[in-house]
Amino acid sequence: MSGLVVAALALAIWLYLLAGRGLFWRTAVQLPPLASPVSHGDLPRVVAVVPARDEADVLPRTLPTLLAQDYGGAFDVVVVDDASSDGTGDIARSLGARVIRTSGPPSGWVGKVAAMSAGVAAADDAQYLLFTDADISYPPDALTALVEAATSHDLDLISQMVRLRTVGFWERLIVPAFVYFFAQLYPFSLVNRQRSRVAAAAGGCMLVKADALNHAGGLAKIADALIDDVSLARLISNSSRRRIWLGLSARIESVREYPRLADLWRMVSRSAYTQLSYSPRLLVGTVIGSLLVYAVPPAATIAGAVSGSGSGAVFSVGLAAWLVMTATYLPMLRFYRLGSWRAPLLPVVALLYAAMTIDSAWQHRRGRGGAWKGRTR
Repeated sequence: MSGLVVAALALAIWLYLLAGRGLFWRTAVQLPPLASPVSHGDLPRVVAVVPARDEADVLPRTLPTLLAQDYGGAFDVVVVDDASSDGTGDIARSLGARVIRTSGPPSGWVGKVAAMSAGVAAADDAQYLLFTDADISYPPDALTALVEAATSHDLDLISQMVRLRTVGFWERLIVPAFVYFFAQLYPFSLVNRQRSRVAAAAGGCMLVKADALNHAGGLAKIADALIDDVSLARLISNSSRRRIWLGLSARIESVREYPRLADLWRMVSRSAYTQLSYSPRLLVGTVIGSLLVYAVPPAATIAGAVSGSGSGAVFSVGLAAWLVMTATYLPMLRFYRLGSWRAPLLPVVALLYAAMTIDSAWQHRRGRGGAWKGRTR
């Protein structure tokens, strides 16, 4: 296959992604406007469930923001201390949260899902459950806005991808691309479309109607799910009427620090091969696809520029594909308030992600797949 044909194929893929993949690159998908007024005098009872394993260092920065929600209805916070060894439960209790301690997941359960299930069991008569991670910081009106959107649109699940930390060099390089790739895989506009087959959620902030979760069979249905957020969205979506919504939040933030490449590498590689259903064929296809979509455009541009006469078409087609790729990445960089000059570097980041995916498969083969905080499940 000639270089021009390969470059043209890459360009065709990018034109499809630009216009035909649910406009995944748009970052304006934030909470939907209210469909009808919501009475603050009759807000539903909400229980926030916070799975926490060895989170003593982060809870003092985040848990107070959750406990201090300006919410007009009944609201309770349950921190599930998942067999922590650093005093997580004591700190959460001292900050004012209700704490449940577990001894780790039962056989057949993933640790986080088991902790979520323990929190649900302690949620009493909650009408909505807010599943949130220990590293998430909330503005005072966040819960009210989530509940208003959920009740106004009669949603069974509403989730927001929180703004992740981008302070260090590696965070600024890797994190915006992480959200960009997630949105490319699960375009928010398709998730939010009633008749769509695409279902996803962002685990840091998921508000779920308790009745809908019960109707779907409860968290036991996804007991072994390493990617718990997407699995929960699929469970809720497939159980009845598909009333789910996913968007971005510019105000709900994660304070989790990933100062080194190794930290981000572990975060991605932990579940990358799981996303491919542990399939060697899908792994090979993903790597080849990544090279075609992300590496070919700059390679064709550079090769066409240095090869002289006869390579003008390769240069033009490669450059066009690279420019389309760059244009789709710009909104995410602006959302994270990072310089536009980073956009042409997306191919470098994509190759890093391909390497993380390969490493994820290798760790799975070694029996270390899904390793996190000292255990593999």
